[in-house]
This record gives sequence, C-alpha cells and structure tokens, in this order.
Amino acid sequence: MAPKGKSPAATPSKNTPISTPLAKKATEDPLAKAIIVEDEEIPSGTVTPKTIKLAYPLPEHISSTTINNTESLLRFVILALICGAAIGSRLFAVIRFESVIHEFDPWFNFRASKVLVNEGFYEFWNWFDPTAWYPLGRTVGTTLYPGLMVTAGLIWHFLRLINMPVDIRNVCVMLAPGFAGLTAWTTYLFTKEMSTPAAGLLAAAFIGIAPGYISRSVAGSYDNEAIAIFLLMAAFYTWIKAMKTGSALWGMLTALFYGWMVAAWGGYVFITNMIPLHAFVLILMGRFNNRLYTAYSSWYVIGTISSMQVPFVEFLPIRTSEHMAALGVFGLLQLIAFVEIVRRLVPGKQFQLLLRAFVVLVFVVSFAALVVLTFSGWIAPFAGRFYSLWDTGYAKVHMPIIASVSEHQPTAWPSFFFDLEMLIFFFPAGVFWCFKELRDEQIFIIIYATLSAYFAGVMVRLMLVITPVVCVAAAIAFSKLLEAYIDPVIPESEDEIEEATAHQPMSKAKAKKIAAARQNKGEFNFTGILGGKGNKGIFGLDTRFAVVSVLSLFLFLFVYHCTWVTSSAYSSPSVVLASRNPDGSQNIIDDFREAYYWIRQNTEKDAVVMSWWDYGYQIAGMADRPTLVDNNTWNNTHIATVGKAMSSNEDVAYPILRKHDVDYVLVIFGGLLGYSGDDINKFLWMVRIAQGEWPDEVQEVNYFTQRGEYAVDERATPTMKNSLMYKMSYYRFHELFGGHPAQDRVRGQTIPSTGIQLDTLDEAFTSENWIVRIYKVKKEDPIGREHKAVSSFEGGKKLKKSASSITAASGGKKSRPNM
Repeated sequence: MAPKGKSPAATPSKNTPISTPLAKKATEDPLAKAIIVEDEEIPSGTVTPKTIKLAYPLPEHISSTTINNTESLLRFVILALICGAAIGSRLFAVIRFESVIHEFDPWFNFRASKVLVNEGFYEFWNWFDPTAWYPLGRTVGTTLYPGLMVTAGLIWHFLRLINMPVDIRNVCVMLAPGFAGLTAWTTYLFTKEMSTPAAGLLAAAFIGIAPGYISRSVAGSYDNEAIAIFLLMAAFYTWIKAMKTGSALWGMLTALFYGWMVAAWGGYVFITNMIPLHAFVLILMGRFNNRLYTAYSSWYVIGTISSMQVPFVEFLPIRTSEHMAALGVFGLLQLIAFVEIVRRLVPGKQFQLLLRAFVVLVFVVSFAALVVLTFSGWIAPFAGRFYSLWDTGYAKVHMPIIASVSEHQPTAWPSFFFDLEMLIFFFPAGVFWCFKELRDEQIFIIIYATLSAYFAGVMVRLMLVITPVVCVAAAIAFSKLLEAYIDPVIPESEDEIEEATAHQPMSKAKAKKIAAARQNKGEFNFTGILGGKGNKGIFGLDTRFAVVSVLSLFLFLFVYHCTWVTSSAYSSPSVVLASRNPDGSQNIIDDFREAYYWIRQNTEKDAVVMSWWDYGYQIAGMADRPTLVDNNTWNNTHIATVGKAMSSNEDVAYPILRKHDVDYVLVIFGGLLGYSGDDINKFLWMVRIAQGEWPDEVQEVNYFTQRGEYAVDERATPTMKNSLMYKMSYYRFHELFGGHPAQDRVRGQTIPSTGIQLDTLDEAFTSENWIVRIYKVKKEDPIGREHKAVSSFEGGKKLKKSASSITAASGGKKSRPNM
C-alpha cells in the first residue's frame, strides 16, 4: 500500500516519467514547471508530465528516505575506510624496519617529549639544556614550538588513564599516521563546503595517500608537520563555516585551531595571512556583510590572544611585519562597519563628504603610525626567510645556513608529478570550476591555490602546503566529471525539443524569435557546441562507459603510484638504511645507531662531540652527549666556527677544538658504500658559512681546481687536501682496496693512496660500512712538543727543522751567507 496522500511509485524505465531522486535534474526542466502564454504564467498542473529517457534502468520502489539514509551510511563507511587507508599507508617503515624515530629534528622532539612526560609540564617549560650548543647551552622552553610535544603528552596521559600503558616512543612514532586520518576527515568537511559530499570523499581519499603529504607524516616522522596539516585544514574549515554562518562560535573554533597551530609549527604565518587576504578580497568585491565582520573579528581577537600565550611567539603578532596584514584588515573591517552605521544616521550628501574626510584621515594616521613604529624598531621588519621566498638567490648570499638545507631549494618540475601524480593535471580544472561559480568560499580556494602554487615552486618544503588545495581542487574537477557521465538522464535532441515546444503555447516575442531563427537557417549548419545547441548531457551509454572506465584507470594508477612512492621513497628512516643483496634479499645498514651506541658506551658522560649541525639532535638523542651545534641553528657564529675547523688545516683547527673542549669529532662518509648524503658533499656549505664570518681566512675559491671543478682526487687543491674534513674522510681509505686504486663511489673519483696523515686526531671508531667515522682529539704533548713532531718521532722519521727552530737554536742570530 502506498502512503496516505501519495500515489504508488511508478516503475522506472527508459521511456517513462520518474520521480526517483537520482533523476532529480530531469524534473527541474522549465517546461515541466510553467508555460508562458502572452507573457503570463500558467500553473504546471495543466501540462502533461514530460517523458524522461534513461541510459540505464534505475532501482524500483525506493523511497527518498531510504536513499538518503543509505547515502549517509555509505559516506560514513567510505570515510572510515579512507581514514584507515591513510593510517595504514604510513606504516611501511614500522613493518619493514621497526618502531623508530626518523630523520634529525624528530630526535629532539622525542627527547623533549620524554622530559615532558617524565618530569612534568613545568620542568619542560623551564628546561635548560646544558649539553646543547656547548658551552652556551639552550633555554628550550622559550626556543621551540611546544604544541607537538604537548599533544603527544596528552595522548600518552589519556592512554594511561584508560589503563593502556603505552611507551612514549610508540606514541611519538604513531602520532603522524593517526593525525593523517584526522586530516582526511577535515579535508572531507572542508571540500563538502566547497562542492558536494562526493567531492569531499574524493578529496579525503586523495590527501590520505598523496605522497606530497605522506613524505612528512609517515610512522616515525615525529616532526611539527605531523599535526600541522590537520590543524591547517581544521582552521580553514572552521573559517569557512564561520564566514558562511556568521557565527561567533565558529570564529572562536577557528581561533582555537589557529592557536594550536601557532604552538605547533612556524608555518602558522600562512594562516595568519591567508584569512586576512580572503577577507580583504571579499571587501574589494563588494561582499562585506555582518557575517564576515563577526567571523573575522572573533577569529582575530581570540586567535591573537591565544597565540601570544606561546613563549616562543609572545608579542610577535603585534610587533612583526608578517602579522601586520591581519591587523590591518581587522582595522579596515572596523572602519567599514563604523561607516555602515553612520550611513544609516547621516543624510546622503553629508555622508559622502564625511566619508571622504574620514577615510583620508584614517589612512594618513595609520600609515604614519606604521612608518614611525617600524623605523623606531617597535615593529620588526620582515625576516630573512620571508625575503628568501620572493628572491630565491637571497638566502645563498645573505643566509647560507638556510640555503644549505636541501628542502629549502627551489622545486624541480618532476617533483610535482612525483608527489601529486595525476592531481597536478586536474588541479587547474578544479580551480576553473571555482571561478565559474565564484561563491565566497570558492574565492578562498582560488587565493589558496594561487599563493601555494607560487610558494611550492620556490621551496621544496612548501610542497606540503600546496598538497591539500591540490587534492581539494582535483577532487572537485573529478567529481564533476563523474557526475556528468554517471547521470542516467539522456538529454533531448534538438528535434525533440522543437516538437515538444511546438505544441505548447508561448509568448509572441518568443514565437517571432524562433520563426526568425528558422528563416535564417542555411543549408550547412554546425552541430554540437559550434552550432550553439542548448541541450547538455551525455547521449550514449558507450560514451559513459568509456569515460568512466578511463577515470577509473586514472584512480587505479594514482593509488599504485602513491603506494610505490610511499614504500620506496618515503618509508626509510634516515638512521637505518637498506640495500639489496645480489639474491634480492634486503640488507640493513645500521651504521648510525652502531656509532651512536659506541659513543654512549665508550666515552665519558661529559665528553663533547663536534660534528656538522645536521647530526646534533641525533647525537644528543641517541648518544646522550654534549654537542657544539645542532639543528636549531640559532647561532650562526657557532656553526661558522665548526665550519672553519672542518675546512682548515690541522694547525688552525686544533686550537679551535681545544678552545671548545672538543673530545671527539664525528664525520659522515659515504665514499665506500655510495651514500650521497655525506659530509664531503656538504663540505662547500661549511666553507661558505665559515667564509661569511672570516672572509679573509676561509675562501670558497681555494677549494676548486683551476678549471672551477670540485675534485677530491689528484686534481684537488692543496687547501682541499689539507683540510680536516678531507683528511678525516679519506684517512686509511686506500687500505680497503688491497693496493688497487681507491675509488670514491659517490664522487666517481680515484683517491690518492698516500699523503693523508692525521697529527692531532686519533681514529677512535669506524662503523661497519665506513659511513660514520669518529676521531679522538689528542691532548697537548706532556713535554711541549708539536703534534707533527710527535707523529714523526713515533713513525721513526726525522722532522726537518723549520726556519723558526733554526733561528731559535742560534740564539736569534742569522748565519751570514758565503760570499
């Protein structure tokens, strides 16, 4: 029985009227709603229902409620599976190796998290680390973003509260995959506000497995970006909701996510400028309203106050140029709101005069105040990192330590395809669709896409920022294609439209227009788009099948590419390397942990280790020994001092080592195994950074051959061969080749077999594959001899007397030459 007041559902077929929600578009045809006669409307009840043609039959006797409930259930299940896939695709490193912290910076974050959970929040907040940047030390609480550690600590405490005593290391290792699932969820919500729930599911699936995001969120990648992208998308989603609803509650949620982002990652400045830019563009487009005013004001006030609670940030939101745009837009909104109030109270002519005077006065006063505060130093100018985004050569000249980081280099074009695959091609189509509709929220996508596309091109690290908007825009384009080709409704041909309209009354003007068009028809006419056809849709089932099949193939290749890239390129922890044996089996290379364990077991607790800054966090985290420099890079002079010691000869380097109480020197060498990330390949950056502090003593040109080549073989310059780095790397290297020429497999050059001798250092440890080499610094000779003389004496060689020693022996008198 049909429900009371409703007729039984008709059986849908290819040529019968339908009322199924899947064919909703067909029932919205203007001809079915009203008929116009003499420019007057006639109710649609007098018109016979139009016959709808379907490319394939639809299910029978399904109510709208059933369809809606089924859609909701399917969306929930699909979204849950997507979140599970996002987590599972990041576990390759744990499955293949073990639950271990990756890279360099995560080791400090892990060490700080242990302090937080073991000693408490206040000890962590006031933690002074005397082993970092020896002998200066580091006040950790005021020099880091604590959001990551606090998040991990809260999760650890919650698990203990529900009687799940998990080690803090496992929480840190699994934090990034867990938040990747949450990122997929927030991306779904964000995209649903821009388009449809179907596009949201596609966007969630894309960002869940896109290599551009996985590269910074695999299991063990315990870095700030592990939670930052979730916070980024959550802040953007709540901002869009606040702007659309005008709710101060959503604005407050935006501010809270923003404050969490400020505590977690320095990239919060992107949000700080994206939201004001969006609001400013809406104002320029004449779309100011009370909803925008409420959303922005609540976000800015609460968000600024919350961000100032982070000790590392403090008053930066009101005292740095990077934050002035947000303050300026906030002031502009207050000005516009005030003008709107005055408009209602003041007559029109007087209002225009008052408005002009008021705007000029406010602009002059604001600009003068900004100039005075900037020149007085109260508002800090833009930082060097900001200038490096607009001038890719700025950092190399003015901040070589920033340029020395590989992920701060400009992005190569293949990287976009490697990290985004097909999404990079659908991305412009999605942005175009946003231009086509141009709603307020879609303007946000356009601005986000434009800025992130530029920034991703100038810095490899910012590929992480463009990935979410690429996933969202590509999902919108992909869903529009699928919707068009899955829609079962077959559009009417031109002849059918003419036949249908011929029997329907219409206005006189419209009838004359149609008659004139028919009269002007020639013998030849274009068809399709060129013919100006008004009907839209897909006519054949074969066309639908072909296009949907190709799109499905694209999705399959995307999943395959993402899985391969994740497993092969982004799931190898830097502290544990892997290679393939001749029989195809995996060979684990564990030289880093082997060396750090040796330091921990065989050196004094207060033994100072000098290395390049890349390895400072790992030495402190795994070896638990003081280091001269680490990855915080806050003191350029200290890093330049290490660079000078590495690039100088032993006579210059030894006093530097003794002055800083260095007991051991650690270098990374990949010449035997072919490990390209070694210190010889980083050596020129050590030289450049040292040259920035001592341009008269260290000069980069002295390390190149006359032909401008960077060589380590016989062509190497004397400055290069005598440098401490060169000697430590190639010391005893020729012994491994049994009298044959020693071949550096990274540089592809033959190393001289003689002439490399260390007088001030003793080899203490060399790892199994010669990747890590550790040298012990010799103490001063008990009887005051130079180390070179001691080495010659112990080697049974007679040291030639220098001019200074001859002069000293003769009592300061110079011998007269024979005439």
